[in-house]
Amino acid sequence: MDLATAAPLLAQAAEPGASGRTACGTPEESSAVCRAVLAATENELLANMADTVVVKPAKVVLILGLAYVTTRLVARAVRRFVAGVKSEQGRRQGAQRDQAPTALVPAGEPAGSRAAQRAETIGDLIRSISGFAVWTIAVLMVLGELGLNLGPLIAGAGIVGIALGFGAQNLVRDFISGIFMMVEDQYGVGDVVDVGPASGVVEAVSLRTTRVRDVDGVVWHVPNGTIDRIGNKSQQWSRALLDVAVAYNTDIDFAGDVIKRTIVDQWRDERWQDVILEEPQVWGVENLGADGVTIRIVVKTLPSKQWEVARHLRARIKAAFDQAGIEIPFPQRTIWHRNPPDAGLDGGDGRAGDDRRRSDDPDHGAGVEPAMSSPGPRAQ
Repeated sequence: MDLATAAPLLAQAAEPGASGRTACGTPEESSAVCRAVLAATENELLANMADTVVVKPAKVVLILGLAYVTTRLVARAVRRFVAGVKSEQGRRQGAQRDQAPTALVPAGEPAGSRAAQRAETIGDLIRSISGFAVWTIAVLMVLGELGLNLGPLIAGAGIVGIALGFGAQNLVRDFISGIFMMVEDQYGVGDVVDVGPASGVVEAVSLRTTRVRDVDGVVWHVPNGTIDRIGNKSQQWSRALLDVAVAYNTDIDFAGDVIKRTIVDQWRDERWQDVILEEPQVWGVENLGADGVTIRIVVKTLPSKQWEVARHLRARIKAAFDQAGIEIPFPQRTIWHRNPPDAGLDGGDGRAGDDRRRSDDPDHGAGVEPAMSSPGPRAQ
């Protein structure tokens, strides 16, 4: 093909065809800058350079600017949410303290501090997730503006995500469980909890693990995804539960009155007025055991103070029992003495069968046999 024949074909290719495509692309794809430069200079190279140097960088800057503004707006909304939670919790706990001198929140703890810490943690999580999502979308849009084919990239990212989902599903479960634990305020730092494999004081809570120190000083790192159930022993208020045993020959009403006076005296003590939240109660006989009668006592206390209150109550009740002459039960056992049927032929007392005797003398102690005159083997 000679030049004279090819020239009309090249001119026809430069003109808009049936599809409307020009040097700047289709009317839907072409930019106003490219069309304006092409119309002014009739130079396709200058038009394409103008589109590349001016339009695309401007779009990239616009995308990044919108991403920045979006993240700032989300951060501002989260800050307002956290501030609202702080003020609302402070108002509620302030009203509680005005209505009841023995508030459920320990003295010296700022009003709403726990709720504020939880709101701060949730706010940081929301800011992180929203920021990651916004900037990921912005980067993909920028790559698309630069002419990069996003199809293979997105497909590869999907494959990697599926692989990570199968390989790190326990990690994902830990994070999701941690998010729900914080949102629902199941426990916090300083609470005494039972998480199944461990029980103790919570020292740290993160989205992945919970650190608990037990009474022996052992630190347990428990993944949040493995916690099937949790018992919080120090949320809002606690209860000291004591079972006090008395001997069977004790007057139960008298023993109950002694216990009631003792625990009420401790409740009215100035050292315990802010620790014991309400008047202790004697629920009554809880169990008829082998050696004595068990009387149950319950005391409502500040969070995590139930064990300290129980220890002091036991000491006071022991002293009150000693003063009132109430006997604390000791193990008592029944001794069976079996005589052979022919004991009468051997010079015994002539009785056949079982001779059952009981040792009721407390001086003998548990399992000590009294002096017996019957012959024959003895079985306990």
